[in-house]
Amino acid sequence: MSEPVNRRQFIGKTAALGLGSALAGMARAQSSDSKSKKVLFVYGGWEGHDPVPCRDLFVPWLKSEGFEVIVSDTLESYTDKALMDSLDLVVQVWTMGEISKEQSKGLRAAISSGVGLAGWHGGLGDSFRQDVGYQYMVGGQWVAHPGGVIDYRVNITDHEDPITEGLDDFDMHSEQYYMHVDPNNKVLATTRFSDEHDPWVNGCVIPVVWKKVYGKGRVFYTSLGHKAIDFEVPEAFTLTQRGILWASESKHAHTPNLVSPAHPVI
Repeated sequence: MSEPVNRRQFIGKTAALGLGSALAGMARAQSSDSKSKKVLFVYGGWEGHDPVPCRDLFVPWLKSEGFEVIVSDTLESYTDKALMDSLDLVVQVWTMGEISKEQSKGLRAAISSGVGLAGWHGGLGDSFRQDVGYQYMVGGQWVAHPGGVIDYRVNITDHEDPITEGLDDFDMHSEQYYMHVDPNNKVLATTRFSDEHDPWVNGCVIPVVWKKVYGKGRVFYTSLGHKAIDFEVPEAFTLTQRGILWASESKHAHTPNLVSPAHPVI
């Protein structure tokens, strides 16, 4: 397992790049008022995706933004209706594993009622592979990462959305996620596959960052973040921060119609 990302080192690196204060300010601007909002941060599952280092990176940041954070290492939290009803946001970092019908029902009911949901990589997009209802809520499911950890480019496709505003295309050295996705997601960033590892996907463009609604709840997902160290890429960290803050507004701000089908009926 990789070492936890040191938050001070991360901020120092982004500041050295001239991005730290600007990106942090943009991230904070996405939330009207995070004070008094309650977040359930659920972590666990496969340790290869750094659930503990990610906890140690994002929980302090959430607290610094004024959130009341409840940290849980059990999916049983999703069956506590009183808790789930009291939340503004769920952040989940739980790759693979199994979720019971009761746990899945509790989570999906909360999001449908207006609680926001946010997460990244396998912690949200490769959880509970047998639960199609869960995948329907998230808007996608990981199916492959040709070549494993490789160099690839992330392309911002919507420069006007508050989550991506001011960000340019950037490079990653990580797993390039090939995903099956809901065509109604509002896609904010994509990546293009080459023929180096699996020739039959050459030129295929797959979403990297999207947002959507599930019932009354806002859902944010990014496939970045294979390891906690991936968030040392300033753009990757900022996209995730902004997406979390956007999802946290689910109960507090109007959510416009995000349906934008990739294959509209003619």
